[in-house]
Amino acid sequence: MSSQTFGEGEGGGFLTVMAEMIENIGRNLNLSSDVVIQALILFLALTMGLVLLNIPRKALLTRFRRKNQSNLEARRHFIKGAQFLARARSAGKKSTLSVSLARSAREESDRAIALDSRDAAAYILKALALDFQGHHVSALRSLDTALSPSLSKSLASKERGDALFKRAEIQLAVNKKRKVESAVSDLVEAVKLNPENGNAFCLLGECYEKKEMKSAARSAYESAVRIQVGASSTGALEALSKLAQASTSLQTQTEITEQSS
Repeated sequence: MSSQTFGEGEGGGFLTVMAEMIENIGRNLNLSSDVVIQALILFLALTMGLVLLNIPRKALLTRFRRKNQSNLEARRHFIKGAQFLARARSAGKKSTLSVSLARSAREESDRAIALDSRDAAAYILKALALDFQGHHVSALRSLDTALSPSLSKSLASKERGDALFKRAEIQLAVNKKRKVESAVSDLVEAVKLNPENGNAFCLLGECYEKKEMKSAARSAYESAVRIQVGASSTGALEALSKLAQASTSLQTQTEITEQSS
C-alpha cells in the first residue's frame, strides 16, 4: 500500500504522513502494512475506551458530591427539627408556643425527607411531631414508613426498638381493644432490640393483662421494675401489686368454694 493511495482526496497531507509512518513501522518490524493498521486501530480503540471510561467516573464523582451535600443539608434540618420538638415538649402541650414549635419540627422533618427520603430517622421525627400535635393516624403512617424493610436498615437496633415501642403506644391510644395484637407484636420485638426500655416492658405487661395472660404480664412488669429506677418504676410496681391482690383473691375464693362443696 503506497503513500500516494493514502494521499488522495481531501486531507491528503495527513494521510500521506500516516501512510509513510505505517510503512516505516512495518519495514522496521518486518510486518505487513495491514497488520500495522490493525494494531493502530486497536491502540486507538483502547485509548478512546479509556477516555470514555473516565467520563462516567467524573459524572459519578459529581453526583456523589451532590448527594453528600444533600445528605448534610437533610441532617441539618433533622437536627433543627429535633431541637424544635424538644422545646415544644418543655413548653407543654397546651401552650401556644408549643404548638408553633411542634409545627416547626414537622416542617423541618419534611424538609429533611425531601432531601433524603431514605433516612428513617426523619420519618420518626415527623411521627413524634405529629403525635405531639394529636395527629395519631398520620403519626402511625409516618412510623410505618420508617419501619418498612427498605428504610429500617438505616436505623440502629436501639432506634428501631424505640420506634416499635412508639408505634405500639400510638396504636393503643387510637384503639386499645382492636390494636392489642399488633401492639404486642411490636413490643415483643422492641424489647428484643432494646432490652433496656422499661416503658416498653411496662406497656407489654398492660397488653398481656388485656389478653388475660397474667403470668406473661407479671414477667413483663418484673422486667420493667428491674430496669426502671425510682418514680419511673411506680407504674410497674402498682401493676404487680394489683396482680398479686387479684391472685390472692382468686385463691381465697377457690378455697371457700372447695370448703363449701
